[in-house]
Amino acid sequence: MKTSYNLTKILNLSAPEAAPRLLGWELVRSTPKGEIRLKIVETEAYHQADPASHSHRGATTRTAPMFEQGGRLYVYFIYGVHYCLNIVTGPKGSGEAVLIRAGEPIDGVELMRKNRSITDIHKLANGPAKLTQALGINDTKLSGEVLSELSISLKPPATKITRSDILVSSRIGIKRAVDELLRFSIKDNKYISGV
Repeated sequence: MKTSYNLTKILNLSAPEAAPRLLGWELVRSTPKGEIRLKIVETEAYHQADPASHSHRGATTRTAPMFEQGGRLYVYFIYGVHYCLNIVTGPKGSGEAVLIRAGEPIDGVELMRKNRSITDIHKLANGPAKLTQALGINDTKLSGEVLSELSISLKPPATKITRSDILVSSRIGIKRAVDELLRFSIKDNKYISGV
């Protein structure tokens, strides 16, 4: 895997190709209370041929953003409790997205602490539901929005992430296609989700 800081190129890739390349990128959300910045440290890939993917059975009102051109957000509600944030990848019609599983806080830590009602910095965004809570996402209004300063934007990694920095493993928290090696994380990072 060659490191690329060309976001458009990454977002045009399939989810399995894009997911490791999004590691290290900064997720930025501007809110009325301030800016929140997280380094992406863990991702999971989902695509239409994948029985664990929301897009597997085709487009629905809920999954329509996954079938748009890469570069949109897909936010969904799960278990009647949590919201999860995905970045859509691939060409229009492909039904692919990368779940942002965990982030390392960079800026806006106090705001994240208020959003999560906890103080431990390592637990602010170390899971997909925790990450959306830390970002102050508590609905699906951003689903379908294009990545931008008005929604959520991505900034290039501050430090280069190479193939040797990435751990590849099976996905967690799902019941189908559990053995697929489509989970990617930065090795030895203290902010990744549980195993």
